Amino acid sequence: MVMDSFAGKLAVVTGGGSGMGRELSRQLAAQGCSVAGCDLNPDTMAETVALAEAEAAPGVRVTGHPCDVADEAQVLRFCDALLAEHASDHVDLVFSNAGAGGGESFVRSQREVWERIFAIDWWGVYYCARAFLPLLIASGDGVLVNTSSVNGLWASLGPGVPQNAYSAAKFAVRGFTEALIEDLRTNAPQVRVALVLPGHVGTDIVTNSLLVRGLPAPEHMSDAQATQIVPPGVRDALIQAGALPEEPTGADLRQFLVRVNTDFRDKAPVTAAQAATIILDGVRAGAWRILIGQDAKIIDERVRAKPEAAYDYAELFAGLGGGDAQS
Repeated sequence: MVMDSFAGKLAVVTGGGSGMGRELSRQLAAQGCSVAGCDLNPDTMAETVALAEAEAAPGVRVTGHPCDVADEAQVLRFCDALLAEHASDHVDLVFSNAGAGGGESFVRSQREVWERIFAIDWWGVYYCARAFLPLLIASGDGVLVNTSSVNGLWASLGPGVPQNAYSAAKFAVRGFTEALIEDLRTNAPQVRVALVLPGHVGTDIVTNSLLVRGLPAPEHMSDAQATQIVPPGVRDALIQAGALPEEPTGADLRQFLVRVNTDFRDKAPVTAAQAATIILDGVRAGAWRILIGQDAKIIDERVRAKPEAAYDYAELFAGLGGGDAQS
């Protein structure tokens, strides 16, 4: 089921304050679609609104709302607020894009951190589906777009780098979304669903993931905070790889974290704007599965071809000269 145009429609975008959420908001507004965005950070959400309004087609309305998608009560308040501000009784598109990384180890990570990341990445998608599905049905031609990750295909970042909470949540998003295909076809044919599987896309997810845990951006961290974020096992591996000096100081760790965020954003093979374009092109074309980036395509192909080798990294990446996959 294709969608010829976004013009005249109303889209909801979670995680709209930065990265793919910001770029989705800008491109939708430029194409004539009104947008209601939400983010945990009201300041960055306000920046997105200003950027989207500056590029918006005539008649488009863009609003920004504070919301922690891991809190169902906040999601419901966001829903009520956007309907009032847009004077609407339905929405046409919902992009459940908000996400955060962390909770890398079930064994070593603090339980509170693990559960916070899982709540944002899974329960946020679930709560938004619960809140907005009736409004998508009311549109008569609605699309629910859920963002999983390459870590919803492959639950690791490679040797020595577990990705537990994030991967578990992203697998849940993938399974839920795929299960909705037949569910919606049978029980709500007015709505279709699309699954987004990004690889490494240039965003500020590294810093944003710290902020959702109540930590400052890396450059503002104390020595104790920087030491907490880079635990001994990871530190040892980084020292061995030459990424950190022997016996790194708090300043060394802060500089490393700043560099990681900058490199992740600026050296990515796919920019957030390019990712948003791929997503919107896929939604318009009626695709239910939208892979972003060559890394995601390689992981997808190799894991499906040899699932038993998914965590035998040498075999999985044989012939590629190594590789990783991040979102």
